[in-house]
Amino acid sequence: MYLLDSNILIYSLLPEQQKLRNFLRQKQPVCSIVSKIEVLGYHKLTDGEKAALIKLFANIQVLPLTSEIGDTAIILRQTKKMSLGDSIIAATALIHQAKLLTVNTKDFEWIENLIFSNPIN
Repeated sequence: MYLLDSNILIYSLLPEQQKLRNFLRQKQPVCSIVSKIEVLGYHKLTDGEKAALIKLFANIQVLPLTSEIGDTAIILRQTKKMSLGDSIIAATALIHQAKLLTVNTKDFEWIENLIFSNPIN
């Protein structure tokens, strides 16, 4: 299973990222509800971007926030300073044993047992 970080969702909309879109179509990724909130909640989305994102979310499974994910996110935040969103996304990947796809790999390097990669490189 592949879990998409918010930045991968955003990058997938860029015209020059056809290779990324092809990769994602083949892998049938999922994302955290936090990524959906972060991406669709951005206040400067254009109507076209919003429509493209809504279409994208209609085609991928959005994983809910559970107590187990919340507890894991708390442990991560107690271990090292990180944003609430990143802690929930990392915890979601850990709980679901998913590979996290992110551009910001440095944000997650310290987390034991988290498998991640940057599909844009």
